[in-house]
Amino acid sequence: MDKPQPRNAAHADLDDESAGWHPVTTCPLLGVLAFALAALWFGHWGERWFPLLDGANLLFHEFGHPLFGLVSVRLAVYGGTLAQFIFPLAAALEFRRRRAACSFAVCFVWLFQNLFGIARYIADARAKALPLVRGRDPEDAHDWAEILSRWGWLQADTRLAGLVTAIGWVGILACLAWLARRWVIDRAGR
Repeated sequence: MDKPQPRNAAHADLDDESAGWHPVTTCPLLGVLAFALAALWFGHWGERWFPLLDGANLLFHEFGHPLFGLVSVRLAVYGGTLAQFIFPLAAALEFRRRRAACSFAVCFVWLFQNLFGIARYIADARAKALPLVRGRDPEDAHDWAEILSRWGWLQADTRLAGLVTAIGWVGILACLAWLARRWVIDRAGR
């Protein structure tokens, strides 16, 4: 009988990593890439508003205030930003359960794209120049001015916004790298 050959440890890791995920093919990979590039483009140029996606983000943000406000009035101000993360994360977890790699990656691109709008809002904490929903007065209703004031970080608003923006970029690029790696693994396994 032939003796089984020892497996290369790197090869075993690739097999474990690919176990159960639906294969990533070229067209969906390109679709996720286009979506990610659009998220980066709309997040940094022109009006800095990704149509449809930022509309949904704003809807989830506004829903988060009363939702978290049910737990605590002091927590309500954080609820908007927290809700912006909960919805993409919940969708990502469902797609991970289904082992749908491209959909999983899209959800994480969405999650990290949220950081661009949040960073813009953080950077506005002292200036309070952004228009708020329903015409509310930024002096009374600017989430990030209140949050940063509570933490004594108001003077760091633009630096913090820069960090949040950088995390968004790194996150989106990491999603693309992960998906590209999945694509390479799947092509090698054919």
